Amino acid sequence: MSNLRINGTPHDIAAVPPETLLVDWLRDGLHLTGTHVGCDTSQCGACTVLVDGATAKACTLLVAQLDGSAVTTIEGLGTADALHPMQEAFRTAHGLQCGFCTPGMVMAGIGIAQRHGAEVDEATVRHELEGNLCRCTGYQNIVAAILAGAKEMSHAGV
Repeated sequence: MSNLRINGTPHDIAAVPPETLLVDWLRDGLHLTGTHVGCDTSQCGACTVLVDGATAKACTLLVAQLDGSAVTTIEGLGTADALHPMQEAFRTAHGLQCGFCTPGMVMAGIGIAQRHGAEVDEATVRHELEGNLCRCTGYQNIVAAILAGAKEMSHAGV
């Protein structure tokens, strides 16, 4: 039996074809459509998830590579009644517009916050977001959201 935990739930991946990309299995196999397919070339970051706590682009990973790993998608972060601190920061800082890039940006923001903590600066956030594209916002509110989310994550011990 091959196991992969998605948002805390174990899944047997033995029957998943070995060429299946994680992004396709999440969306088509598990119906977790918050992870978006933007470019299929790892350029846009819309498919960013956490794999064993580190950010990864789901369009670059095969499900078969992840045996024994834990994947967190945007659906695994919070609920409508209790958003994750980074989700709440995006909401309050208006860090989204059309919403297509938002799940990947939130996941990237969590990774940035985990690596740098509450004291992360704007230049670091901007640099680390280079692999995540947004065509609507101009990034200012996304950066503000990540800075605020990093502080809230630190305060909440997340």
